[in-house]
Amino acid sequence: MSTVAERAETADGYQARRTLPLRVELARQFKRRRTLVMGAILAVLPLVLVLAFAIGGEPGGRNGRITLMDTATASGANFAAVNLFVSAGFLLVIPVALFCGDTVASEASWSSLRYLLAAPVPRARLLWSKLVVGLGMSLAAMVLLPVVALAVGTAAYGWGPLEIPTGGALAPGTAAQRLAVVVAYLFVSQLVTAGLAFWLSTRTDAPLGAVGGAVGLTIVGNVLDAVTALGHWRDFLPAHWQFAWADAVQPSPEWSGMIQGSAVSLTYALVLFALAFRGFARKDVVS
Repeated sequence: MSTVAERAETADGYQARRTLPLRVELARQFKRRRTLVMGAILAVLPLVLVLAFAIGGEPGGRNGRITLMDTATASGANFAAVNLFVSAGFLLVIPVALFCGDTVASEASWSSLRYLLAAPVPRARLLWSKLVVGLGMSLAAMVLLPVVALAVGTAAYGWGPLEIPTGGALAPGTAAQRLAVVVAYLFVSQLVTAGLAFWLSTRTDAPLGAVGGAVGLTIVGNVLDAVTALGHWRDFLPAHWQFAWADAVQPSPEWSGMIQGSAVSLTYALVLFALAFRGFARKDVVS
């Protein structure tokens, strides 16, 4: 396979950087049914919550505790924040695992991977295009949810400041900026899942295995974080920092938790991405 690529590199007009353009890969992935289904699920969630609040009454905290859920119907900004709160732990993990795990493995399952490499598309170029598109679509999914929630919440509960459960409020403009910070942090914190899914995608020909493996390992991380006996060792788990973004929606934001969480997530992600590129460069592709 590499011999074909080497010969093609000497052909007139061949340029490796122009193979598999991002716009082509993006169009291919965007048209897939799983992309449309995932987008529909994220867009419908805010409507489901509005309906649940309409049927069940005002939301409230558990065991008398004051939580962000208590202010879900205070304004559109509060409703958007609550949607992120209920989705960050699991729901937002799924599109990241799906878009980054169902990349290389899906090509292998369709027996089209070897033909892409014979086109020839350099292996590093193929992985880079698929990784960038996968991460881009993951970010789009994370942006879609709060944008739809803000629109639905504003229509249902009105436009106003983001009320903080413990007291105080953020002006609408400030609230929008803080929610943007929250989305950015959630994306960075999910890079570990993206790295796991992408690495597994280069190791298997079964897309479901890559996606399921990434989701499963993420769940294991959440379970380990719940084991208080681990003490400070939990600080090295990405799951330990998944709700650090709550410090951004306070009158005086605290950034230390998000900085630590981002550092842990980026470290794991870079290692996993490096393993994916290194392993795929040496892999014998037969499918």
